[in-house]
Amino acid sequence: MKDLVIIGGGLAGSEAAWQAANRGLRVALYEMRPKTKTGAHTSSYLAELVCSNSLGSDLPDRASGALKNELRRMDSLLLKCAKEAAVPAGGALAVDRDVFAGRVTSLIEGHPNIRVIREEVYEIPSDQVIIATGPLTSPGLSKSLQELSGQENLYFFDAIAPIVSFESIDKGIAFRGSRYQRGEKEDGDYINCPMTKEEYNIFYNALLRAERIVLKEFERGLNYGVKAGDRRHFEGCLPVEVLAGRGEEALAYGPMRPVGLKDPRTGQRPYALVQLRQDNLAGTYYNLVGFQTNLKFSEQRKVFRLIPGLENAEFLRPGYAIEYDFFPPAQLKATLESKFIQGLYFAGQVNGTSGYEEASGQGLIAGINAAKYILKQKQLS
Repeated sequence: MKDLVIIGGGLAGSEAAWQAANRGLRVALYEMRPKTKTGAHTSSYLAELVCSNSLGSDLPDRASGALKNELRRMDSLLLKCAKEAAVPAGGALAVDRDVFAGRVTSLIEGHPNIRVIREEVYEIPSDQVIIATGPLTSPGLSKSLQELSGQENLYFFDAIAPIVSFESIDKGIAFRGSRYQRGEKEDGDYINCPMTKEEYNIFYNALLRAERIVLKEFERGLNYGVKAGDRRHFEGCLPVEVLAGRGEEALAYGPMRPVGLKDPRTGQRPYALVQLRQDNLAGTYYNLVGFQTNLKFSEQRKVFRLIPGLENAEFLRPGYAIEYDFFPPAQLKATLESKFIQGLYFAGQVNGTSGYEEASGQGLIAGINAAKYILKQKQLS
């Protein structure tokens, strides 16, 4: 027996399942992995983080931090698990990916009101449903969502940054510190690789010349006929080579800005720098902050090793681009319920949003509202 079907076991789906189940509903949570894989996930965990390991700022005077505090007050499962899996990240909330996802999976699978079903869903069920399939929705369900929306070409491209081993970073060049020295330990939570103007120019020109991965005409088998040359990038997570193409100083004033930091070798602020953030609790993995990329893997190793301190970097995971499809948010009510089908809710990045805490928040709202709908109570909006 079930009261609510949730499709997708990512951040939004996991949070929605937890909220609905805690309100007494019997939840069937469908997750197609590991039987059916995606182009980005690597494990069978629920709530696996596929891009950054950061959930954004945790400072109370920032929008992201204020949202997290609201989610904590509303008993968010994901914020609890993030606290248990947190790694040093200055004023941001970053986590060990495996510890975080493992904890979420254990709690969801252990909840008496939740049944996790490892199967792919090809069509929108007729039950009370929350669709939380994220931007990597499987082709069959994507087609159903396209038919429901009556719109085509709802997509954008996002990208992932590479991860390197801590041991391979040259500590004689790289130094610890944060741009704003807020919320971090004394010696700094980030590793910084400083650049002179000459070193920056060498890196910048090599980046512009580097070969990119040529996306196939149909990136994931079904992308509504989008051709490789017709790309819409998410502005909040541009590939570093795309950002570089917007101007010589775009990186120096963007992810490579050296504000608030001094190179201890010179006592001066560097011309530019690359920051690395701890990616696991053991401190053996570090990701290049703001360095999402779609360069060929061999080119990533060649170009990123031009960064001072990363000359001998060991790349544990390369960066790559992903096409994300989404459902039009204009077709949803403030409650996240469909304007046209009662009892059908959408939550998370499937709505065209981006960000882990945003997905968590939508999952929380959708889970609560679906429960209230079924229990005939007033919904949140």
